[in-house]
Amino acid sequence: MSEQITIPTSGTQCIGAYVARPQGRPKGGIVVIQEIFGVNAHMRGVADRFAEHGYTAIAPAFFDHLETGVELGYDEAGFAKGRQLVGELGLERALEDVASAAEAISSSGKIGTVGYCWGGTVALLAALRLGLPSVSYYGARNLPFLRETPRAPVMFHFGEHDQHIPPSMVARHREALPQMETFTYPADHGFNRDVGSSYHEPSATLAMHRTLAFFEQHLAGA
Repeated sequence: MSEQITIPTSGTQCIGAYVARPQGRPKGGIVVIQEIFGVNAHMRGVADRFAEHGYTAIAPAFFDHLETGVELGYDEAGFAKGRQLVGELGLERALEDVASAAEAISSSGKIGTVGYCWGGTVALLAALRLGLPSVSYYGARNLPFLRETPRAPVMFHFGEHDQHIPPSMVARHREALPQMETFTYPADHGFNRDVGSSYHEPSATLAMHRTLAFFEQHLAGA
């Protein structure tokens, strides 16, 4: 079951969110943090898959602060617009929205986050600053925050052929946070996105298996 809801954020503004609910009692809740393309069909599909595995999944529409209903394509114009919007939004406001989204589904049990690309860095910040167990997929903006002490566990997924995140950057994650699991895959940036040329099904499947095990331990089993 899925629905569109409105959630309050800091100040007086509200933003939209897509919520997918499991059948039966949820194992916990997961805030799904978008790429730079908005809460489009792919992100809604990600939320639906987590609901199929027993979690209440919420995908807040961060860009509603700037424009309503943003759903961008994966062409040059979509990339340019997405980069512009995340630059205007900023990570601090996005993190506040994650906290609001987590509160909106708090009745589901313990809450975690999963984020992709730009959202991968927001997910890392959710573990560092909000204390939410989080999974970060190919977050290219992570490095400035690796010196912070995590308040919750975080798992990292990276593609070995990702030109945005070379092996030296991946190594920095392992050096700074050796207690956290950092996995690499024979894939490119965006390997989990099953609607584009970067999709690599074996890597996406294995990463999802590890992600579900992480949430089973830190949300369902907590």
